[in-house]
Amino acid sequence: QVQLVESGGGLVQAGGSLRLACAASGRTLRSYATGWFRQAPGKEREFVSAISRSGSTYYLDSVKGRFTIHRDNVKNTVYLQMNSLKPDDTAVYYCAATQARNDYMDYGVWDYWGQGTQVTVSS
Repeated sequence: QVQLVESGGGLVQAGGSLRLACAASGRTLRSYATGWFRQAPGKEREFVSAISRSGSTYYLDSVKGRFTIHRDNVKNTVYLQMNSLKPDDTAVYYCAATQARNDYMDYGVWDYWGQGTQVTVSS
């Protein structure tokens, strides 16, 4: 099993940046695809980004060009760099891991989840 702990959330003004971190323990993240989902109040949890075992990256259309996912194999941590933040990005952000090789936008393929970190973007 792998345990995931997110950090890096907070309050930021529109146009600002945050970097979320997902630290893993128990197993190496190189054995998993790792992703980020978010859930705003009253909305379903939605896919934001993922990085496969081979390092291929995937993004929600609305965050392309603003968010970057990166895995540090030494630290066993995946990062989500979020730039040009908008109020619509406000949500609880969750890290997840899976041994699946595709369908990363499907909530159901993810096996392990962190507890979430709040991101609030003020206008």
